[in-house]
Amino acid sequence: MELNDLTTRSGEWLRGSGPESDIVISSRIRLARNLADFPFVRKCTPQERTDIEQLVHSRIRKLESLSATFYVDVSKLETVDRQFLVERQLISREHAEADGARGVAIDTGESFSLMINEEDHLRMQVMKSGLDLAGTWNEVNRIDDLIESEVSYAFHDQLGYLTACPTNVGTGMRVSVMLHLPALVLTRQIDKVFRGLQKISLAVRGLYGEGSQAMGDFYQISNQVTLGRSEEDLIKQVADVVPVMIDYERRARKFLVKESKQDLYDRISRAYAILKGAQTISSEETMHLLSSVRMGINLGLIQDVGIPTVNKLFIHTQPAHLQKLRGIELDTADRNAERAVYLQHHLRAGDGSDKADQN
Repeated sequence: MELNDLTTRSGEWLRGSGPESDIVISSRIRLARNLADFPFVRKCTPQERTDIEQLVHSRIRKLESLSATFYVDVSKLETVDRQFLVERQLISREHAEADGARGVAIDTGESFSLMINEEDHLRMQVMKSGLDLAGTWNEVNRIDDLIESEVSYAFHDQLGYLTACPTNVGTGMRVSVMLHLPALVLTRQIDKVFRGLQKISLAVRGLYGEGSQAMGDFYQISNQVTLGRSEEDLIKQVADVVPVMIDYERRARKFLVKESKQDLYDRISRAYAILKGAQTISSEETMHLLSSVRMGINLGLIQDVGIPTVNKLFIHTQPAHLQKLRGIELDTADRNAERAVYLQHHLRAGDGSDKADQN
């Protein structure tokens, strides 16, 4: 399998088939690990980074149970290919923009990826559709154990796993759930909710993690610190809050349907009409309109398109994806025109694309 093969596919986490998937897009758990015999990445020489990349890559290849992965040398990728992997949530923006030897091993179903030489020597992540933190933890823990059988991690008896960022010391774990919260945004309750999350040490980030905007009403909820907390504690901290968030969003949707159904339907139908008829459209506007359409599908106000297609469009209409699909570099104006064509094609009533996306 090669990188270009991903362009016509959707990862497992986008299928919209997991628990509570009307609101919870995905569950993700990331572990940060470092090798005992090397300095942290920022203190490494170029040769040490190369040695780390080659060592970890070779050990991953030895593991038969990870044979379904394919490996990408990120340092040799063009800018659009690196951005493509960021848009797909398979590497971080920091990994894409870094220097020196670095790579990523990707599961063919895109349920997990293993970044080498990001902020830490190794960052592994598992993503699943919907609210499934237990399943996500079981899988990432299994992968972590496999890799630890081949390399020696930097570990302190009292502090736990040693990481480049002090907030990750301990378990090295980041537990996050991506939520779609358009009704809380429309009813202007979102800021109040997030202030409450910050009081209990949970971070709120946008679609692409730290420093990113909440495009399309997507928000990532995650733990902020790991030191002194067990893996089970961190998972429980997030798992206890997410059902409350789901309840808030569902109540807000019911309120909108009860108090202003006509205005809500008008917003959703206008969004759907623009997406199907626009001749040129920006990425930001697309995300905003798709958010309304996605809510409309879940409320039963739109019948002829499904959640898998809309989830796919959130990612496949991003700049790098459009250029990968066309096979050429596109300036902003050309991307906006290409995006409109792509949306029209996938939003045609009865085109069968939802069924195809499930395969």
